[in-house]
Amino acid sequence: MRGRLAAIPGVLQRLAAEQHSVDFVEKVQELCRRELGFELPESLLRGAWIAGLDMRAVYGAAMLATLRSIAEQVHATGFTNGRDPDETAVSFFLDCGYHAVDISPCSDGRLKGLIRYILRLPDEAIRYRNAYAGALFDVEASVGRWIEAELSRFREWRPVGPEAESRYLKIAVYHWSSSDPLHMGCAAHGSNRRRAAAGALSRLREFREAIQNQFCCGASVDLLLVGVDTDTDAITVHVPDADGELSLHRSIDNMDLYGQTVGDDPNAAYLKVYEALRVVSEQEGWGSGNGQPTEGMRRLVATLLVNNLSQIDYVCAAHGGRYADVGHAEHFISVGDGFEEFQLRNIAYYAHLQTLEEGTPDMDVGIRILESLNVSRGLPVVVAVHFRYDRRVPGSRDRTIAKCRRVTDAIRARYAELARRGLLVCGMTVQDQAAGSPLEVVDCETAPAARPAAVDDTSGRICVDEGGKP
Repeated sequence: MRGRLAAIPGVLQRLAAEQHSVDFVEKVQELCRRELGFELPESLLRGAWIAGLDMRAVYGAAMLATLRSIAEQVHATGFTNGRDPDETAVSFFLDCGYHAVDISPCSDGRLKGLIRYILRLPDEAIRYRNAYAGALFDVEASVGRWIEAELSRFREWRPVGPEAESRYLKIAVYHWSSSDPLHMGCAAHGSNRRRAAAGALSRLREFREAIQNQFCCGASVDLLLVGVDTDTDAITVHVPDADGELSLHRSIDNMDLYGQTVGDDPNAAYLKVYEALRVVSEQEGWGSGNGQPTEGMRRLVATLLVNNLSQIDYVCAAHGGRYADVGHAEHFISVGDGFEEFQLRNIAYYAHLQTLEEGTPDMDVGIRILESLNVSRGLPVVVAVHFRYDRRVPGSRDRTIAKCRRVTDAIRARYAELARRGLLVCGMTVQDQAAGSPLEVVDCETAPAARPAAVDDTSGRICVDEGGKP
């Protein structure tokens, strides 16, 4: 995927050199089909010999088309987007005592592969995943997700009934850079690791307090705070005590554990992990707590640490122990519900939001990052607005399409100067929540190989007209 996105500027340079050819459009489309796998909208190509190509618009269209093409290929391989978890996928968390898991990492693109690679957890087992700048998640939205999960238990017995002794787990994930801690850490916290950890912990505590204040103590949740060194993928887990309380000073650095366990067989490594859990739970001083966490939490933390040891081992083998791109290298900003098809490090900055007003801090950080990466080179900031709807709900699709356009208009208005200079290109798609659903392009005028027909039979892509109907 990274190679296909990185290839776009080179192809477009060759395209620009042909813009005064008599058969320019035919040459360009043949080049794009051969090198990129799609055609560009002819509306961007016609008249190039008179006014010249708008290369920024062409770049944006090519980037968005590549994203859609990759998503379609991922679906063709049987990807199910994590919306229909099976019993095997959720059994691990149920065994640990958790009927639902809600994880909120930072929006930083270096955490894009957090679940699948850094933590090596099954996507299907994570019920909710929403990224926010600095891991400063929306407490009210998280309370709403808790209510949804509890209602499923009481009304549908999914995944277990209310009589089961299980809990709701909320995880926040912050990050830092061990290579350049003062400059390449979390942009939302000024690359200050302690501030990033403290901010995420504060939100976790506010979430738990909100649940307890509204639904009494019996409705309490479990919390977990995890840090990631984005240079090495090594995690730091802040271990709860027996009461579920967290501390910035009570944690296990998995890079230290890696040094102690490298070369050990799995059983020996597990023993050292559990010994580290015991030692950190019995420490005194600033990080002291009320004993060890529950058995289920110990099993969860131990599994996360062991899984991550394998990821550290991979980074050591494939990247010499440290990624070359320790800084930002995102290609676009993913806005809305995000593309679960893309689980690759440093591909996209992800701003989860339902309205721009609530997501302004996330978007501002993303825009600053992409301005540094793209605008400084004359390339536009590409924003992929993507929302999901539920076809079981009457009118959900039309309302989601309207929301997609509303958010896009708000983004263009907020960053009007970028838009005026042609340095902001937005694309819009919607998608049903059901597993394997295709992407539906909302604005067909900027879609690759746009057709008046509703469905492209070769790709499964659905285009939506201005009235919101296929």
